[in-house]
Amino acid sequence: MRVISGAFRGLRLTAVSGNPTRPTADKVKESMFNMLGPYFDGGQALDLYAGTGALGIEAVSRGMVHATLVDRQYAAIKTIKTNLALTKQPEHFTVLKQPVNKAIRQFAEAGQQFDLIMMDPPYAQQQVLAQLAAFISTNLLRPGARVLVETGMDVTYPDEIPGYIKLRRQTYGVAQVLILERSEENND
Repeated sequence: MRVISGAFRGLRLTAVSGNPTRPTADKVKESMFNMLGPYFDGGQALDLYAGTGALGIEAVSRGMVHATLVDRQYAAIKTIKTNLALTKQPEHFTVLKQPVNKAIRQFAEAGQQFDLIMMDPPYAQQQVLAQLAAFISTNLLRPGARVLVETGMDVTYPDEIPGYIKLRRQTYGVAQVLILERSEENND
């Protein structure tokens, strides 16, 4: 597992000990970021169910100014902190150990907004559609913000997801990736 592109390109990341997470394969991660747009011109990223922190680290490596990484597992948080130390730029990251839904409420109460939200929830806990709705209802997304969701094939997405424009859906074996953009009618 490594950083694919940008400032931290080639950096080898540590996996979470045991096996409580499923790290995204390098080829899938590269494809996901190429679909998003290979590089970013600043902005705030949010990596939910962060696991190793690889998606948040990749986003900052490719030009995001800051990434907030959220996971509730102690082993994941420990691994994220180890991986962030490897970047030698920990000031570009915030790490939160808490459940995702609690973090979403906290961000909303603080009025925080993001340009990119990435989520790779455990396949057994699919709350994706409810969380996508929460991003809209709590105004977590800046105008034009994008959301990247990696899930198992057991998740069926409706043709239309309120508040979003579907940009792309791609399958990779047992995983699928959905890229959404906040729709204009939700931009205040």
